[in-house]
Amino acid sequence: MPQMQIWGALDLLLLFVMWAVMMVAMMVNTSSILGGLLLIAAGIFQWTPLKQAGLVNCRSPLGFLMSEWREGKLGAFLMGLEHGTYCAGCCWFLMALLFVAGVMNLLWVATITAFVLVEKVFPRGDLVGRVAGGVLVLAGIVVIAGGRRTTAPAWAITAAARVKAVCGVLNVDGS
Repeated sequence: MPQMQIWGALDLLLLFVMWAVMMVAMMVNTSSILGGLLLIAAGIFQWTPLKQAGLVNCRSPLGFLMSEWREGKLGAFLMGLEHGTYCAGCCWFLMALLFVAGVMNLLWVATITAFVLVEKVFPRGDLVGRVAGGVLVLAGIVVIAGGRRTTAPAWAITAAARVKAVCGVLNVDGS
């Protein structure tokens, strides 16, 4: 149950960030430099001891329970909170990549979710994550060097303009 609180809090935080981004621009990052830097940072994070520590604890809930056992309801809640923090902490940067690909892009949501599943469940998933880190760094360099702007699909631009209109930031016609 506490894992739900961790993921719920992370969802609320990301919802606030998404709302802030929508108020400033669109729901998709259009800057090649910002997008490239986010890809590079996510790639580097894949290699950090912090990522590996979170992944080790998240991959083995039983091992975590055996080493961190606490009695009672409060103990169970605190164990869930700690384990949920490990799990959210080891993949939050991957979720941030949705600001490059588009937070409403279901294909990218599914792709990142599948990658997180492979990384956490499959044997040698940690190796897959480290290789993916290299791919992300290279992709970030290509995006920055190519100066290719990521663009939102027309429906996302229209939807963002309507959301802004509802929030009183723009008129419905986009002005």
